[in-house]
Amino acid sequence: MIERTFIQQSWRKIELEKYIRAQIPRAGFTKLEVMKTPLVTRIVLNVTSPGLVIGKGGQNIRRLTQEIEQRFKIENPQIEIKEITIPDLDARAVADKMKSMIERGFSWRSVAYKTMRDIQKAKAQGVEIVLKGALGGKGERKRRQRIFWGYMKKTGDQVERVDYAKVSSYPKYGAIGIKVRIVHPDTVFPDKIDINTILPPRVEAEKTILPFIKKTVEEKEAPTPTELKEEIAEKTAEKKPRKEKMEKREKPHDEKKK
Repeated sequence: MIERTFIQQSWRKIELEKYIRAQIPRAGFTKLEVMKTPLVTRIVLNVTSPGLVIGKGGQNIRRLTQEIEQRFKIENPQIEIKEITIPDLDARAVADKMKSMIERGFSWRSVAYKTMRDIQKAKAQGVEIVLKGALGGKGERKRRQRIFWGYMKKTGDQVERVDYAKVSSYPKYGAIGIKVRIVHPDTVFPDKIDINTILPPRVEAEKTILPFIKKTVEEKEAPTPTELKEEIAEKTAEKKPRKEKMEKREKPHDEKKK
């Protein structure tokens, strides 16, 4: 069945990712991409420090390609290194950094708030850090702590645009689970509309609309005092005949009463 082939491919990719993560633990490895071509199989590694992966004279990367070819039976593997320019905007890199700092003995609270400030400085739209486990120390009850800032999507298809990662840290006093969500600065959500992109810029509007308003105001000049007097006289003259008609209608009634 064709379903089994897809399951086997995804399972092999998970095993390959675990193996590479174990081989280069200090390189800041976050994820890999496997692309098959007729000649070679390209394996792209996203890392924060590519120098540790390449090694002196490229010996580390050559050894890694040979081991992958023999262990996973991949024909003609070609490893490419992709550097993560801003590690504070990569959820997996941030989670691994928090994990190592907590395991070295730092307080989870200081680590969490420091990472959130670093992500804010990297100009992210939103961030959420969730820690769960033995936060109170040895012998204390397990609890959950959530730290968040900015704009975040939690439901719907738009969740795929949010960078998400989770890891488990194992300090001396107990296990702590870490979940990190980051909305990158260049992420655009379809329900988030900026009115400045729809309307014309203010400078252009002032150039086009204000001259037209000034022309209309200049054309409509204020009336002179003589013109105002003539308008008032015309209005009063129109009101007088109406009063005379009303008086004529009322007179016959008064005579009948007499």
